[in-house]
Amino acid sequence: MIIKGNLVDIIQKKISHVALHVVDGRIIKVENLEGQSDQFILPGFVDAHVHIESSMLVPSEFAKLAVVHGTVATVSDPHEIANVMGVEGVKYMIDNGNSVPLKFNFGAPSCVPATDFETAGAIVSVSDIQELLAMPDIRYLAEMMNYPGVLMNDPNVLAKIEAAKAVGKPIDGHAPGLRGEEAARYIAAGISTDHECFTYEEGLEKLKLGMKIIIREGSAAKNFEALIPLLPQFPESIMFCSDDKHPDDLVEGHINQLVVRAIKTGYDLYDVLRAACINPVQHYNLPVGILQEGHPADFIVVKDLVEFEVLQTYIDGTLVAEGGKSFIQTTPAEIINHFQTEPQSPTVFEIAATGSRLNLIKALDGELITEKEVDLAKTVDGLAIADTERDILKIAVLNRYEPQPPALAFIRGFGLKSGAIASCVGHDSHNIIAIGTNDEDLCKAINLVIAERGGISIANGDLCKVLPLPIAGIMSNKDGKEVGEAYAELDRYAKDELGCTLSAPFMTLSFMALLVIPRLKLSDKGLFDGKTFTFIPLFV
Repeated sequence: MIIKGNLVDIIQKKISHVALHVVDGRIIKVENLEGQSDQFILPGFVDAHVHIESSMLVPSEFAKLAVVHGTVATVSDPHEIANVMGVEGVKYMIDNGNSVPLKFNFGAPSCVPATDFETAGAIVSVSDIQELLAMPDIRYLAEMMNYPGVLMNDPNVLAKIEAAKAVGKPIDGHAPGLRGEEAARYIAAGISTDHECFTYEEGLEKLKLGMKIIIREGSAAKNFEALIPLLPQFPESIMFCSDDKHPDDLVEGHINQLVVRAIKTGYDLYDVLRAACINPVQHYNLPVGILQEGHPADFIVVKDLVEFEVLQTYIDGTLVAEGGKSFIQTTPAEIINHFQTEPQSPTVFEIAATGSRLNLIKALDGELITEKEVDLAKTVDGLAIADTERDILKIAVLNRYEPQPPALAFIRGFGLKSGAIASCVGHDSHNIIAIGTNDEDLCKAINLVIAERGGISIANGDLCKVLPLPIAGIMSNKDGKEVGEAYAELDRYAKDELGCTLSAPFMTLSFMALLVIPRLKLSDKGLFDGKTFTFIPLFV
């Protein structure tokens, strides 16, 4: 096979008219030609940190959508399914990913469960980590979220880090807001990346300490604007990622969107493409080609270097997408799950008013972090209830792995005027999480999820909608575009009919139980302060 075009050599920073000679999936020769072409050849895009499960799609369906946008590989942390199914879940992702051409590069989940302050469906032990890291399909130790454990020399945490060092595989980080001497100690432990920086100053400090910074722009967390100014000074230490991307967003675009945005903002073409195509391959030692002779033929053909319209995507020399059409076919996906919760009644969501002032979670649009606020409780007949006029809504987290009463609290920032939303995608343990304006709708939304043994839902009086997610309670077994359309319908309804003011209601909801991201969150065991790493009372 011979492909002609203007080759963008990112490393040499030059563009040449060439003919790529591809045999048996590899580039055997780059032949220089005279003149110029009307199309450009460049390495494929790599998502440097993503949880495939957050797309609500199995890897094969994720691939079907992503290749259209020029993505040829991902660096994938399967800790979402690991929190539900353990090592079995990780192997499920590898097997499903291997059924399609896209190069998923999975990590060994380092923090399952993420903390001891919540109930997960499984534990990934040090011996499990060692087993996983010995597998050729496992490329790295996935994000070390337990940074307090690193700083306090927790033996279990350090053993996992040493296991990765012993086999020479990189260690991913996760330390939002960690600065100064503590950041230096965290990095000195051998942790090489962070995708959780949310300010320029934090990113700059960690880069100077030798860390690679991954700029994240997902469906909920969006840090591109704050961090992209770091690129010119540190072009070899910046990567792009989506982290968590919902299916409707994946239909629209992927890493290509960050490339276009950075170029239009005025950043250097080669610096941008290095972050999107080269740095992840080199940092994680991925089996992904970067347009060199002898390399795997993983590349894309684009119309221009402004809009980067993807004309063709090749992986190992195979054309996997062309003109917006994916050639990856939908195949049946096995259903595995861990779900033991029974239907609930509205009374279990009642909160006795034992005080007049509440500790409130404040959600922030476009951020995973939250704030802690204190406000007066609205009470009726001795019960604390939601107050839509002040945007104080009830939030519940229900253990999905065994029958237990729900944990209850109040939250501000969602803006719902009626009804409730619920999800079994609740990072990281994936218990059922819901927010509502009244107990009846809150209960209905949760029971819709329970009936499907996983899903996302809306309840508003007589109207009930649910997107089933039967695989581990967090992924669909349906076609990716169908899932994207169904998700988009729920997303629109949450905004247009219930009044939610957030740009990504369900994605934001899914992070309100993520205890390792400051500040105030709710687990199935209670209201948790991520700053002090302790439970706190609902009433002040």
